[in-house]
Amino acid sequence: MRDIPIYRSSVELGHFPILEKAEIARGFPDNWMTPELARALEAGEAEFVLSTGTNHARMQLIRPPYFLLRSYYRLWSEHPDLGASWHAGARRVSLTTVLATEHVARVNARKPGATPGERWLDDRTLYLNLRLDPADWDRDEVERMLAEIREAATAHSGAGYLLDCSGYHLAHLIRKVSAWGLWDAFPRPAGIVHAYEYTPLNVRAYLRAHFDCPVVDLFGSTELGYLFYSDTEGGYQPYLEDMSVELIPVEPDSGIHSLIVTSVRNPYMPLVRYRSGDCVRTRDGSADPERIVSFCGREKELLPTPGGPVSQADLDARIAGIRTRVFLYQLHLTGEVGSRLSYTTFDDAPLSPGETAELSESVTALTGRACQVEHRTGIPIGRSGKYAWLTRSDPS
Repeated sequence: MRDIPIYRSSVELGHFPILEKAEIARGFPDNWMTPELARALEAGEAEFVLSTGTNHARMQLIRPPYFLLRSYYRLWSEHPDLGASWHAGARRVSLTTVLATEHVARVNARKPGATPGERWLDDRTLYLNLRLDPADWDRDEVERMLAEIREAATAHSGAGYLLDCSGYHLAHLIRKVSAWGLWDAFPRPAGIVHAYEYTPLNVRAYLRAHFDCPVVDLFGSTELGYLFYSDTEGGYQPYLEDMSVELIPVEPDSGIHSLIVTSVRNPYMPLVRYRSGDCVRTRDGSADPERIVSFCGREKELLPTPGGPVSQADLDARIAGIRTRVFLYQLHLTGEVGSRLSYTTFDDAPLSPGETAELSESVTALTGRACQVEHRTGIPIGRSGKYAWLTRSDPS
């Protein structure tokens, strides 16, 4: 650490302050450069990359080639519910944002003899999605994806495949496969992993209802790799090789904690007390990472209320507690004290007047804002390919 410019003053002081994303970018790459790193870049043992930018502004990083992929594969190979299929040779089929697919195509375009638009990241991983909004998938697009899944599933006799997804994207696919009677063309995965964003409770239940296989939530980030995976008891197990974490309350007595990570997993850009931007809740409200039960959204998306900050997971629990048919939702803040909750359902039918009133009352109690509830046929997706749970009329 003492040779890395960004950490020199901390080493001298004997104290490392929390590392913010803005500090990582300030003076990059000189603030990280050491003679060893310069030699690694020259030799191709380290490379410059950009984070995907789906949750925050794109951030420049330096890491070993395929650092993130190797981190993923190692966890998959060791996971109690996924490892057997992985070691048997199961392919990883990824159904997530189009940004992720485009990233794979860009990486492959730099390879000698590459096929334009190639979506096999390596011999194990195929990316499926070619559209920003999965609600826009037509029948031809769905049949194309199902054909590619079948091809991947039969690549190794008996091994099948593991479906890596955004929960929202897979739920959209299930709805379209059901509407068009295409289940016979959809081979069942050996396991499902949702890992790209917060997955609502109703969506998790919807996936489990349609597939008789393990459904695992993995938590991580581009710059860190995976840190935790869900267990059958509803909690999370740490996967912190070369890492440690600490939890800091976002406000006293809020029960919501900022996730602070120290990681030397990436030898060229070790992160010391790095604020990941993610928030968690623990079983008892304590700052004990062993008691994490929910990764509840992004810190910058917390909603200030008279009763303390509210996270996406807090709103999600209210919705799931009233009706499991709700699929997508978005809370729009209006004026100083108002809000509007837009929602869709898995079956496209609106909630009953009684359910609507109950949901309005619950959201009002949670946020301190009068809430109007409205049924929609669709919710707009963001430019990142992810859904925003909270929007404001006033950008400030």
